[in-house]
Amino acid sequence: MFDTSYDVIVVGAGHAGCEAAAAAANLGSKTILITMNLQTTGQMSCNPAMGGIAKGQIVREIDALGGYSGVVTDRTAIQFKMLNQSKGPAMWSPRAQSDRSLFILEWRKMLEKTPNLDFYQEMIVDLIVDQDQIKGVVTSLGLKIFAKTVVLTNGTFLNGLIHIGEKNFGGGRAGEKAAVGLTGALENLGFDSGRMKTGTPPRVDGRSLDYSKMQEQPGDAAPSKFSFSDLTIPLKRQLSCHITHTNLEVHDILRSGFDRSPMFNGAIQSSGPRYCPSIEDKINRFSDKSQHQIFVEPEGWNTVEVYVNGFSTSLPDDIQYKALKSVVGFENVKFFRPGYAIEYDYFPPTQLFHSLETKNIQNLFFAGQINGTTGYEEAAAQGLMAGINAHQKASEKTPFILGRQDAYIGVLIDDLILKGTEEPYRMFTSRAEYRTLLRQDNADERLTPKAFELGLLGDERLKKVENKQAERKALVSFLRKTSYELTRANTLLTSKKSDSVSQTDKFSKLLSRPSITRKDLHQFDSISSYLKDFKIDDDVFEQAEIEIKYAGYIDKEKRNADKLKRLENILIPRDFNFDILASLSHEAKEKLNKIRPDTIAQASRISGINPSDISVLLVSMGR
Repeated sequence: MFDTSYDVIVVGAGHAGCEAAAAAANLGSKTILITMNLQTTGQMSCNPAMGGIAKGQIVREIDALGGYSGVVTDRTAIQFKMLNQSKGPAMWSPRAQSDRSLFILEWRKMLEKTPNLDFYQEMIVDLIVDQDQIKGVVTSLGLKIFAKTVVLTNGTFLNGLIHIGEKNFGGGRAGEKAAVGLTGALENLGFDSGRMKTGTPPRVDGRSLDYSKMQEQPGDAAPSKFSFSDLTIPLKRQLSCHITHTNLEVHDILRSGFDRSPMFNGAIQSSGPRYCPSIEDKINRFSDKSQHQIFVEPEGWNTVEVYVNGFSTSLPDDIQYKALKSVVGFENVKFFRPGYAIEYDYFPPTQLFHSLETKNIQNLFFAGQINGTTGYEEAAAQGLMAGINAHQKASEKTPFILGRQDAYIGVLIDDLILKGTEEPYRMFTSRAEYRTLLRQDNADERLTPKAFELGLLGDERLKKVENKQAERKALVSFLRKTSYELTRANTLLTSKKSDSVSQTDKFSKLLSRPSITRKDLHQFDSISSYLKDFKIDDDVFEQAEIEIKYAGYIDKEKRNADKLKRLENILIPRDFNFDILASLSHEAKEKLNKIRPDTIAQASRISGINPSDISVLLVSMGR
């Protein structure tokens, strides 16, 4: 069966593995996706949702690059919301609840329809390496499968250990065995490894909950979607989520189990996600808080199973049950399964290049939680980039790298490679210094032309982006050249409690006011006629509004991004010996030799590298 060599082997079929396999195969590489259980391809191991703060931007970027996550999410969504709309557009983040079972089925269908992609179900226990170059993998049955490149996306399965109170047992997630052997194989090849922890809450029977005591959280009245393509449509029907809260009684019950908690009795030594803490961690760290939010999220259209978001825990199951019964609306709760924590091996990402290829072994790539990240979206983004670059390497082409000014995906990978992480890394808008440029609404304009050049997307998607850009530019020009009617403008301004104007001016000036939105301009005949005559969609009008309202911020970020780009163009040879530069500090030499940045800009972002060190590098690189 495996008598011929593949271009790309992808190990693991979580979010990272699925995107990696799809990208490599769609680019033309002969690819095989190997996983321990094909029935859980694309499994949502934790919450049944995609997107959220900054994560939604990543899903849009994946879609703009030709990845599948946005399409799969749209086709399986049960609710859609645009978060942070009360803030500026750089903060707007799409989020969708998904049907967990349909999500798996849709990923499987998408992958099985992908040309050049084979599948195989078995555990990988070893790697075939010759002269520091990957040649293939070895399965638990002893089969050897050869390839030009290999992408490891092992998630939480590497020596996974599940904790529920004082009980622990091996597993990659509930009901599935851990992956053993691969960590040792990688360590024997010179890789450093570490341990991390994450957790998940109980799943409960929705029929046992009293929703009348909770606050309903419906989806958007006019829902959008993730994919920029015409492959999906917005939801016509949605399911509501609900919010309730813990209380002091719940906290007291939880504390009564701390002596049996693996987090507090020393059973768990590894770092957990700072920004998604367990409920016991929350009440311990924030002891002054009398309550914490609990989000009650349905698992799908045709199931009563409910995900209790905000109640991740590894406490004993009896404590979990007793505490949750004291939450308002959960008085008669019935468990489907308790929450648990899981410890697993990861490999510090400073051992990678920006292409996600390892520095130790050529043609070997890591993506997802093996690199110390948390979240489906971060994993999927890395998988997409690793899949692209595995294809590029197998085809003897240059790596595809996104900069911090290009995408949140660029920020994510740059942070991992240059700073590393000692706790599960999660993306936030605050991590992106150019977030006004990296909005969720313009991901297609930023990235689809790049995907077209790679060959991941065709003419149709590129033309759609070009038409959208042309429509937006024409509309912005119209708003900046066309004057409004004075009387109607003052009527509008008065209704908005904004200062009136004494003379007519351009619509762009009117729209620049914080209290005035694009929807207000529909009442002007010239605007409504333009929108109707040229068939302008609201998303185009929205982008025009953002461009006008935030022109100063956008221009400033573009100038800063251009400065950064100049430093990104100054390359550092891969084999450069930093020790020969006498003027470099000892710390700078140590960090630079370890991380091996590709450009001066990357070097400048490494912790411990000073401006004076950058000056020395600029001189030595020929400046």
